Amino acid sequence: MEARHVFVEDVRDAITANHRMARSMTVEVYSRRNETFRITETIGRRPGIPPRSYGVDLRNRRCDCRRFQTLHYLCAHVVATCAKVSLNVEYFIDEVYTLGCTLRVWENEFLVLPGLSTWEVPPMTFEFVPDKGLRWNSKGRPQSSRIHNEMDIREKSDGKLCGVCRLAGHNRSKCPLRNYHVGQSSQSGRN
Repeated sequence: MEARHVFVEDVRDAITANHRMARSMTVEVYSRRNETFRITETIGRRPGIPPRSYGVDLRNRRCDCRRFQTLHYLCAHVVATCAKVSLNVEYFIDEVYTLGCTLRVWENEFLVLPGLSTWEVPPMTFEFVPDKGLRWNSKGRPQSSRIHNEMDIREKSDGKLCGVCRLAGHNRSKCPLRNYHVGQSSQSGRN
């Protein structure tokens, strides 16, 4: 305040950085009466990529980059707009960023807390009892907590299929075609 600054240091630094960025932007006036503008960024663009453009509405304090309405102080697009139409940028910075407002927050007095030994702590009137049902069981396979739906219901089948002939009603050891398949594979190995 002695240096006659109006805004907090972070906002001043951000405005200085935005002034540097605003030099590389072109401003197109859409409506002077409605205070709407189109800003085109010209720096930092690679060849083949079109430049980005943003709409600025000073009357409603809006910018398409959304920093202006979110942070309530100027983005680089608004700084470029203010420079084009000769407006004071400080008019668009919210009052909460002023040093006076910041000092008013801290002007209230805080009471000194007494020592920890002098605190009055009421005795416990109940006892915490853990729920044994929520305890983790370390034995066995973990239980699934998945909720089943109609996709998980299997279609009715006659049971397991044979591993040799793929027919139901018997298994590999009782398969009538077992000797045929075994004999066929053993004969083909001899040739």
